[in-house]
Amino acid sequence: MAGTAVQDIGTYDYVIVGAGSAGCVLANRLSADAGVSVLLLEAGGKDNYFWIHVPVGYLYTINNPRTDWCFTTEAEAGLNGRALNYPRGRTLGGCSSINAMLYLRGQARDYDGWRQMGNGGWGWDDVLPYFKRSEDYAFGADEHHATGGEWRVEAPRVTWEIIDAFKEAAVENGIPETPDFNRGNNEGCGYFKVNQKRGIRWSTAKAFLRPARGRKNLTVLTHAQADRLLLDGKRATGLEFRHDGVPSRARARGEVILAAGAVGSPQLLQLSGIGPSKLLHDCGVAVAHDLPGVGENLQDHLQLRLIFKVRNTVTMNQLEKSLFRKIGMGLEYILFRRGPLTMAPSQFGAFAKSDPSRETPNLEYHIQPLSLDKFGDPLHDFPAFTASVCNLRPDARGGVRIKSPDPREHPAIAPNYLSTESDRRVAVDAIKLTRRIAAAKALSRFEPEEYLPGPDAQSDADLARAAADIGTTIFHPVGTCKMGSGEDAVVDDRLRVRGMEGLRVVDASVMPTITSGNTNSPTIMIAEKASDMIKEDRRGG
Repeated sequence: MAGTAVQDIGTYDYVIVGAGSAGCVLANRLSADAGVSVLLLEAGGKDNYFWIHVPVGYLYTINNPRTDWCFTTEAEAGLNGRALNYPRGRTLGGCSSINAMLYLRGQARDYDGWRQMGNGGWGWDDVLPYFKRSEDYAFGADEHHATGGEWRVEAPRVTWEIIDAFKEAAVENGIPETPDFNRGNNEGCGYFKVNQKRGIRWSTAKAFLRPARGRKNLTVLTHAQADRLLLDGKRATGLEFRHDGVPSRARARGEVILAAGAVGSPQLLQLSGIGPSKLLHDCGVAVAHDLPGVGENLQDHLQLRLIFKVRNTVTMNQLEKSLFRKIGMGLEYILFRRGPLTMAPSQFGAFAKSDPSRETPNLEYHIQPLSLDKFGDPLHDFPAFTASVCNLRPDARGGVRIKSPDPREHPAIAPNYLSTESDRRVAVDAIKLTRRIAAAKALSRFEPEEYLPGPDAQSDADLARAAADIGTTIFHPVGTCKMGSGEDAVVDDRLRVRGMEGLRVVDASVMPTITSGNTNSPTIMIAEKASDMIKEDRRGG
């Protein structure tokens, strides 16, 4: 910003970059201390778009530049050269304002694995209290759940005949029915719990930010896109950003906290000269701190979206095509906050093993009473359901890397899907299991007919190619600012950037390995735990 007048926003104890799932939690918890000042920056706008709040509105918020960064991946060899849309929330609430609203924690073994890697305080027993601290569980408190917190968890408010039949078919194939996926071992099948409040999406902007907005010590700026960190040697002292297009600067007397997500946080570090020195040199960025792991270790859940045409039942495909039925759905929602407009992208889930040797489930199903080519496209004109299945613990590792010093140029995102033999094996086994479920007696009256990938794919080689053709992201990128102590680690187990002062990362990018389920609520847990550590460090331990 040399030679350009810069708007000085002031000095704060904490400058938080990103008002998404983690940033809203941090803003609430840190500003609860009236003795500190907090600045929260969000590159997107306010969450006042109608479709953010109606649950089925994800169909209109994903791939919409008003609410989504609209990233794309690089062409992926493991997907037969395809590039994928890569949705990331760009509004108050971040991804929690556009995501599937599913409340899932993962498995106890995920967090115990983090602790075994040397990350003290991150085992299941350590993190469970943080899940519970913000939880408002509609079914009552017990040893695994809590009530009275900000993060509302309810049952879905719509059911489907075809999904109930899929549940029976899953049970026929040895996947037991379970009422709760969030007690440490999520094996089984059942309806997901959702982050909604009486049929309305419950984002972190509503749950955590809205109650704190009246605090005089909290400043929230929207349309404020970060350019780069201000550094004094190895200390972060503030941030340069553009607020409504105007070059601006804010100082931090305490810490700068990156909560911009698994794409945004490593991108900002790299733009600021913190990252792999060769990448920074190649992009014309002066190296401030050589940290090889920044942007590496990208992990994501690749979903294989198998689609089955059906008969003798009604799915969302028919409802959406009928004006009369659409009016009925609208009235049902307006009057009772029930029905298809309350629908999360997936209502029913199953956690299963791709082969019996697995200690815990390594597959997650998202079952949807609809079908479409990709999110943002129209629903198909035939009745159908989609059985999406993802590998919960992929071996593939990718990266997020800047292409230039320009903060407005999207980085290269390369997840390296299906790049390992083990991941391809799991994909083949997952398709086979899905076909067995579809062929079960419980679904026979609906005469399921495989539309994608199609019955011609039979050999393992055919199925591996089919997986590459139908695989797409389920929007769970993590790991690009890995927590740990090794050379590839970016933050320590208190989420402080290694080798730097006054700089922390608090979002899904710090996960050393991906959790065995949807990643939004684990990200909220990370922010809850981080807020305690930040306050402890401010007090000197």
